[in-house]
Amino acid sequence: MSHMIELASADGTAIPAYEAVPMGAAKGAVVVLQEIFGLNSHIRNVADGYAAAGYYALAPATFQRVKPGIELGYTPDEIQAGLALKTRAEAMRAQVLQDVQAAIDHAAGKGYKVGVVGYCWGGLLTWRAATRLTGVAAAVPYYGGGMHNESVDAPRCPTMAHLSDNDQSVPMDGVAALQQAQPALQVHLYSAMHGFNCDQRGAYQAAAATLARERTLAFFAQHLSQ
Repeated sequence: MSHMIELASADGTAIPAYEAVPMGAAKGAVVVLQEIFGLNSHIRNVADGYAAAGYYALAPATFQRVKPGIELGYTPDEIQAGLALKTRAEAMRAQVLQDVQAAIDHAAGKGYKVGVVGYCWGGLLTWRAATRLTGVAAAVPYYGGGMHNESVDAPRCPTMAHLSDNDQSVPMDGVAALQQAQPALQVHLYSAMHGFNCDQRGAYQAAAATLARERTLAFFAQHLSQ
């Protein structure tokens, strides 16, 4: 079962979120953080996938403060539009992290241990959630652009990163710097491009996406079990 709900951020801002509820008792909760394309069909499908795997899933609309209701595809023009929205959102990163915290708190309020997973810009937000926010039991950033530039702070929870060998948002020297700065971080490197998990993008790499999902589910099973 899935539908939209509304979260209350710390400053009172209402943040829409896509809620996907599993059949039967949940194994835990997973907060799913979007790419630069909004809370679109791909991210909703990802949330549904975690629900199908037995987790309560919640995907907040992290562009709500800059453009409510945005859903983009993956054409060159839409990529540029998404990058522009990300720039605006990054200018208010403290408020966006409040919105992520609201999603974590909402899930935790249901009695679940909470994991966070994010893709692209959501991967960077996941890294920030792991290093700065509270109530996160495990975090899994996928190709979080620029996360290697924020490697000073250590994650406060077990963290696994899925990165690739052909990604200018986290280049290979950035991968090495991240591993050197945070040796406890689990890093999996794939022969793939940025966005390899998204089956709506030309960069989709099925084998890498499947393996990353298997590893992520095993990681969450280890750290989110009640």
